[in-house]
Amino acid sequence: QVQVVESGGGLVQPGGSLRLSCAASGFNLSYYAVGWFRQAPGKGREGVLSISEMNPTSSVRGRFTISRDGSKNKVFLDISDVEVADTAVYYCAAGHDGGSPRYFRSGGACDDGICHWGQGTQVQL
Repeated sequence: QVQVVESGGGLVQPGGSLRLSCAASGFNLSYYAVGWFRQAPGKGREGVLSISEMNPTSSVRGRFTISRDGSKNKVFLDISDVEVADTAVYYCAAGHDGGSPRYFRSGGACDDGICHWGQGTQVQL
């Protein structure tokens, strides 16, 4: 069964750090692009950071780092210096981007409409 499960959310103090996990079952996440999204209360889903299927390691954007652990079939999202504005439900999605930087759309969709989504994990400050 193909499944994606997020974990690692919870109550966090401002200024702290947080690691969210995206675990896959039924497929090898190392060969997929993975995008992290979040949805704050009363707002639409927005993209946080993604990693291409062409990138086997990690990517950084400001306070956010996305990285892979192939041995665990997981992708992580590390958030440093957490802010109140980071309060949201965080989701991960996995699909095949073919190296395209526009595969994951800002509103929370995949370009080909074929990607696996998890149920989300709540981060609360």
